[in-house]
Amino acid sequence: MTHRAVGAVTAGFLILAAPAIAAESPAELISSFRARHGEVRVTRDATLDRIALEQARAMAAKDQLSHEVLGPFTRRVASAGAGRAAENIAYGYESFEKTLGQWIDSSGHRKNLLLHNASRVGIASARDASGKRTYWAMVIAGDYEPKPGKGKGKREKEPLVAVKREAAPSAPAKSSGCRIKVFSLCI
Repeated sequence: MTHRAVGAVTAGFLILAAPAIAAESPAELISSFRARHGEVRVTRDATLDRIALEQARAMAAKDQLSHEVLGPFTRRVASAGAGRAAENIAYGYESFEKTLGQWIDSSGHRKNLLLHNASRVGIASARDASGKRTYWAMVIAGDYEPKPGKGKGKREKEPLVAVKREAAPSAPAKSSGCRIKVFSLCI
């Protein structure tokens, strides 16, 4: 075989293998989308993966697309210890890339993908009994509490909390005698 033929075979192999090599994980795909919209990247989380897997399996077993198939989301996600969390579910597409595209095109799902301060994600899929329908669940979460026992012997810092307060009622505005004000001119 000539060097040219070996080069062509190698180039052909690399071109065919490139999509598999370049394929991003679901967390990387979500992170890329979030980064394009000014949000921080997310990493996979074993607890969130478990919650998502239980949800996907339950939907597949009942062949029902529902956030409530295993009970209220807040109860299901409590074990994650997150201050904020959201869930996206779907069925139909076999690939995560297509499912993600469906969520991005839906305003409610898109809002969940862009959950502010989210840092972790769990993603899972399961097939129904016939094997023809794929159910997806994604749980995204952030604002985590510090782990118990951290900082023993040290004074714990109080969490910083922002509270929206109503403005105190101000005194009625004094009449300036102006009926129309244009560029600081009173007419």
